[in-house]
Amino acid sequence: MLKNRYAWFGISAIIVVLDLYTKHLVQQAFDHGERLTATSFFELVRFHNEGAAFSFLADAGGWQKWFFTAISGVAVIVITYLIIKYHEQKLFCFGLALVLGGAIGNLYDRVTLGYVVDFLYFHINDWYWPAFNVADSAICVGVAVLLWDGFKRPA
Repeated sequence: MLKNRYAWFGISAIIVVLDLYTKHLVQQAFDHGERLTATSFFELVRFHNEGAAFSFLADAGGWQKWFFTAISGVAVIVITYLIIKYHEQKLFCFGLALVLGGAIGNLYDRVTLGYVVDFLYFHINDWYWPAFNVADSAICVGVAVLLWDGFKRPA
């Protein structure tokens, strides 16, 4: 699939570009908190997440921005090292590349805006899934790929 150890970073770059572009479009089209109902189960929104996944610690008073920025920065360094070291393990590196792209996309928001822009909002009746974005999607799929890879390997 990919012969060059650095080609995995191309996948990450695609995720970052898609993430930042879609967030830019949402920021241009919506005011904070604005919603557009697309279907009976999906809305486009513009929410600002100052916390981590599912708004964890969003109301913590501001210190969480630097905490999550530091964690993301360390994750980017560790994932980069793992991709370079294990570049021949295709499924493993594919999962890592997705997580890396998502981490960088959300890290960029956190550093430049102080929050992460979320805009995909699914619900069933009155039960709402937390809003998310392309970066969050890439991270979730990447983690699923990493788990699948881990279960496929012999013990």
